[in-house]
Amino acid sequence: MNDAPTTGYEADVGNKTTFRVVAHSSVYRVLKRPQEFVNKTPETVFIFWGPPVKMQKSLLRIIQRVSMSFPNMSAFVVSPVRMKQFDDLFRGETGKDREKSRSWLSTGWFTMVIAVELCDKVHVYGMVPSNYCSKRPQPRKMAYHYYEPKGPDECATYIHNERSRKGNHHRFITEKRVFASWAGLYNITFSHPAWV
Repeated sequence: MNDAPTTGYEADVGNKTTFRVVAHSSVYRVLKRPQEFVNKTPETVFIFWGPPVKMQKSLLRIIQRVSMSFPNMSAFVVSPVRMKQFDDLFRGETGKDREKSRSWLSTGWFTMVIAVELCDKVHVYGMVPSNYCSKRPQPRKMAYHYYEPKGPDECATYIHNERSRKGNHHRFITEKRVFASWAGLYNITFSHPAWV
């Protein structure tokens, strides 16, 4: 997802990328390092998403230009109609209007929905369950991004975002509750840690 690297982390994350789902906020970081993200695995499919207001024509032109420069790259952009469907799904699953609750859908949300639509079976590695950060004793501190070990703590980020009422934040814990409810419906397995 986004600009998460595989180089140097192959033992944990593997070395093959079939689909890379990229948020509008990560487009420049991904496209400025094509040797890592575009040329790494032949025939990688990139799916770029973002609110229509963030996916300006200039951003779309950059995606198109890079896609034409790399023949092994297939790029798709989530349409405004499809973006609304993602919002409607969130509202249907949580009873919360994403915009009124001042939250952003995460790249994990988009990736999970796309995976469920494309695959008969989905195996998710390294995603903690919704109750992980409320366990006692507290889980040991873990970086939010595996490739930024000195970055913010995962649980601190999740809890802050879930409770925040000011500004726009991801509702990671809420999303994970939805994923748990989907597990049986869509043949989703969670490993390392295992949960449902």
